[in-house]
Amino acid sequence: MPIMIVRRGLLACLLLIPLTGCADQIDLETATVPLALGMDLDEEGRFHYFTSEPIFSSKLKKTSHESSGTSTTLRQSRERQDSQILGLTLGRNFQVTIIGKRMMQHKGWFKMMDVLYRDARNTLTDRMIMFDGPVSELFALDQPDQPMMPVLLRGMVINKSSRSETANTSVQQLHRQMYETGITPYVSEITVSNKKIYMAGTALMDSKGIYVESLNTTESILLAVLQRTANPGISLTFQIPGVEKQPPFVSNSVSISPGKISTKIKTSYENGKFNFHIKVKTNVSLTEHLFPFDVFKEKKELEKKINEQMTKKLTALVHKIQKKKVDPIGLGLYARAHEYDAYMKVKDNWGEALSRGDVKIEVSVTIASVGAVR
Repeated sequence: MPIMIVRRGLLACLLLIPLTGCADQIDLETATVPLALGMDLDEEGRFHYFTSEPIFSSKLKKTSHESSGTSTTLRQSRERQDSQILGLTLGRNFQVTIIGKRMMQHKGWFKMMDVLYRDARNTLTDRMIMFDGPVSELFALDQPDQPMMPVLLRGMVINKSSRSETANTSVQQLHRQMYETGITPYVSEITVSNKKIYMAGTALMDSKGIYVESLNTTESILLAVLQRTANPGISLTFQIPGVEKQPPFVSNSVSISPGKISTKIKTSYENGKFNFHIKVKTNVSLTEHLFPFDVFKEKKELEKKINEQMTKKLTALVHKIQKKKVDPIGLGLYARAHEYDAYMKVKDNWGEALSRGDVKIEVSVTIASVGAVR
């Protein structure tokens, strides 16, 4: 009896094998695999889409094929994309999604991405990037001495974000940032100069997703410190005031590489304002020292100067964020956790509430290593 049951089970499995698979299954021979998706508005306000897919042919010098066109929606653009390529477009392999700065300055641009979240066949792990310029310029670049543009951009985002020099926001994470009232969205920002792609830093958006400000790479590192996401080994350089300069060299600079960074945020609500006390504590290695200073004898003095400059830069960043009424740090999450009733009254306009709040920065840096030379 048990043998008969096993035989019947095996027979059933064999009969079911031809039925397995997805209804939308596509043969690889008839598929095109785009690695980059671009979206932008032209000067007349028309929606443009761009894609870049690899070419697997030893007979062609170019390693990728770019397609573009105008459309009313991103889903409608799929048919027009297919009309320009050999196979059928598959959206599950995008590595990067690039939004033009002009498009990101318009209210409602995020709705154009609805199909990416609604259609389960699309990936949500591609990195979000804002391009400071027309996206058409980026997709028209011919860089024979560099990897394919989508591969290059994803590598830049991953590697630069590992040193906290830019954001590492995926399409899925952007969706969370757009609908989370305690934080405002932020993505990587790139630019092009002399036909070369450069990582510019981080682009900040307000609660509606509209671009409002850019942070350079140093400010992006400081933002990561406040977000408690900065990795050990980041690099910061400060100019120490009161030190004699020797033009044309910046001879009053000191560079540090922090180890593990402790960032603690204390939240309170008094007199109709939110108050945040942020304490940053870390041990650092001295990686560059361009002015005469006996670190061994006057270590405490140098630590004091570094503390002052780091506090100054962090405070300037917070003031910049408050002025633009955005919150990429996520202080709204702390306000909701510790001052729930007060936060719920302003949650729909949290950026405005934060701009009126008080944020105090306290930095404690200890020099743990001065390097191999004195």
